[in-house]
Amino acid sequence: MTIIYHREIRSEQVRYLPKNRSIFAKNLKMRLLKSDNIYEIIDISKEMNVKFYTSIDKGSYVPNHWHRAIEIIYLLEGELLVNIDNKSLLLKAGQCILININEIHSTRCSCKNKAILLQIPIEFVQNYLPDVEQYVFAVNDKMDNDENVNKLKNYLLSMQKVNDERNEEFRLNFNILLLQLILHLNRNFRIKLFSLNLKQKNKNLERLNLILQYISMNYKRNISLEEIAKVAIFQPKSFCRFFKKYMGITFLEYQNELRLAYIYHDLIETNMPLYEILEKHGFTNYKLFRKMFKKHFEDTPMKIRKQMANN
Repeated sequence: MTIIYHREIRSEQVRYLPKNRSIFAKNLKMRLLKSDNIYEIIDISKEMNVKFYTSIDKGSYVPNHWHRAIEIIYLLEGELLVNIDNKSLLLKAGQCILININEIHSTRCSCKNKAILLQIPIEFVQNYLPDVEQYVFAVNDKMDNDENVNKLKNYLLSMQKVNDERNEEFRLNFNILLLQLILHLNRNFRIKLFSLNLKQKNKNLERLNLILQYISMNYKRNISLEEIAKVAIFQPKSFCRFFKKYMGITFLEYQNELRLAYIYHDLIETNMPLYEILEKHGFTNYKLFRKMFKKHFEDTPMKIRKQMANN
């Protein structure tokens, strides 16, 4: 639940697009895949085949994104606001939430929290459930006082204990628990998806990922609608419809959301003056910034900084 920072490149390198947009898009995609600029990097442990850790987050904001992994968050302390496909859920201590493969989501932590986080890559799940992309796991409909959800939490707690102790049988014990957890999800939470063109959806998400990667590399400057539409090989009007459909917000709103995420991080992690932080991340409209910040965090930047410093 931290912001992934991206390696910067000079805006001159990407400001002008070649006439052959198809070749440009392929080349951009290859550069991104070969670089460290993957939108959300799932750092997989070779020992465990998954990403698993106990997170202590004193404050963060991660705008809309997705990954090809099942993500489970079990909140141990504090609160976490999670938005999945434009539905907001306030996760409280003792509650567990599951984010399915390719579900667009965002998170906001406005007070210190502690959580167990598990991300299982789709490639690993497909070793045991080859058709996993054809269904979802409906955990979030049964968040409180459900026997199967409680059993899921117990698996996570057992995995945390094994991970912390790291004895000579650690790898064996952890992966046994992991497979039991996947089996439990499959038996008790699986819902089949009907009339879903998975091939087209994956193609659209791949296209969207290319767009988001480009924005992440250039968010500090103004990106015109025409420029970003060329990256995605769209006409501007078609691009606007496509982006709004998948992200739930407009392209300009998303660019400002991304800036806000970096600004929020620097606000609570550094002592930089606010005007320097805004300048660093290309947010030149101070009035709009204050309005967005108040909407997202329900307070002023300086009060949030002071509050986080006291946590």
